[in-house]
Amino acid sequence: MSELKLGDKAPNFDAETSEGKINFYDYLGDSWGILFSHPADYTPVCTTELGTVANYKKEFEKRNVKVLALSVDGLESHKGWIKDINETQNTTVNFPIIADEDRKVSNLYGMIHPKADDTLTVRSVYVIGTDKTIKLMITYPASTGRNFDELLRVIDSLQLTAYNKVATPANWKNGEDVVISPSVTNEEADKMFPKGYKTVKPYLRMTPQPELKK
Repeated sequence: MSELKLGDKAPNFDAETSEGKINFYDYLGDSWGILFSHPADYTPVCTTELGTVANYKKEFEKRNVKVLALSVDGLESHKGWIKDINETQNTTVNFPIIADEDRKVSNLYGMIHPKADDTLTVRSVYVIGTDKTIKLMITYPASTGRNFDELLRVIDSLQLTAYNKVATPANWKNGEDVVISPSVTNEEADKMFPKGYKTVKPYLRMTPQPELKK
């Protein structure tokens, strides 16, 4: 079982996918990435998830994010399943799905959950930055579908805080006020945040969201 942690370099790999052979790093290029796994092909929750991701493609592109899915089934199975996804979810799957029959990538990223099933992957999600390090890790149980609106929200936060000395408060959404990092002095904050800021407590200073850089 992999013991990857936040900030670790995301392991590179070569894999067969529904869109041909890829190298993970080459596929990402200078983009952010989401790698997410599915227990198996032709499963109901996964079908809705992959359809949702396909429909959100423009939202991911706006954020310079490439998506890559994984299932332990083979290419022929993937091709048939994609037809079902397109039909039932009224979409067109527009991203690669890894055929991880030997579970090489699954084991590399710790996607197998022996206490649930020692052969199938759980619903793991990895968000990877342009520096190829892991910025977010979430594991859902097989019975719970992922919230891709939440993943978009987190990516907005990750990208904003990567380039500005701020953090995002609870339930923050893109465009709302953010928290100035405690390491920033008031003198520095006066220069860094021309929109001004409100001191709620000495350690809690709120400011309008800076421009989001990519």
